[in-house]
Amino acid sequence: MKNLPNLSDPFWFFAATLIIFAIVVGRYFLISGLFYLAFYVWRKEKWAKRKLNQREYPRGQFRKEITRSTITSILFGLSDALLLLLWQQGYARIYEDVHDYPLWWMPFSLLIALALQETYYYWLHRWMHIPGIYRIVHQWHHESHIASPWTAFSFHPIEGFIQAIFLPLVLLFLPMNVWVLVFMLVIMSFSSVINHLDIEIYPRWFARIPLLRTVIGATHHSLHHKQFKYNYGLYFTWWDTWLKTESPLFNQVFEEKTGQK
Repeated sequence: MKNLPNLSDPFWFFAATLIIFAIVVGRYFLISGLFYLAFYVWRKEKWAKRKLNQREYPRGQFRKEITRSTITSILFGLSDALLLLLWQQGYARIYEDVHDYPLWWMPFSLLIALALQETYYYWLHRWMHIPGIYRIVHQWHHESHIASPWTAFSFHPIEGFIQAIFLPLVLLFLPMNVWVLVFMLVIMSFSSVINHLDIEIYPRWFARIPLLRTVIGATHHSLHHKQFKYNYGLYFTWWDTWLKTESPLFNQVFEEKTGQK
């Protein structure tokens, strides 16, 4: 951080926002593009039986999703530049030296952050499905009736902003090593794309391992896009299970798509 320009200067804050935006949107195109090529182009036939919707994508859906995801990336660029400014000013509790805290704190802080984001998103997601709020904030995302790798960041600007502010807020009080933060951003990106694949890529044995069976994949989130009133989770099924908001079709569809008897 010592080598960075002073981000309290509007010029450098704007420059940082542009650089981070380029990184975020580049990451989106790289990860979503690779998943799209791998599962929808190069090995399309191999994964055909695991496709959750057999209908074709409406014309223009990918273009709309990419446009909206680019707007979301701008908001993420702003929030990450704000996070850098907060770190530079001593407000964000990001640390560089792994010895500043016990080594066990690194994985533990990641688990805390993921659990906090899971809770934040679950209740945010349920709030966004209140009819009046849904039409303004969340309908853009659900216009992708069949999700795709390009749907991952396809949000209304209000929803994108509400999601983007999570990390700057939580890192005001949660100490986290900078490389753990980078790893969390990678998890966020891959999880979002995998959940919107509309192809179940997780193996059948996931259902037999208690921890792995709680990880949300394409089947779980595809049912949310179909049914609306179920499956509000982000990474894990914990809240959906506890509050009885998991789709009653989930296990059946997962078994069908993975070939589990």
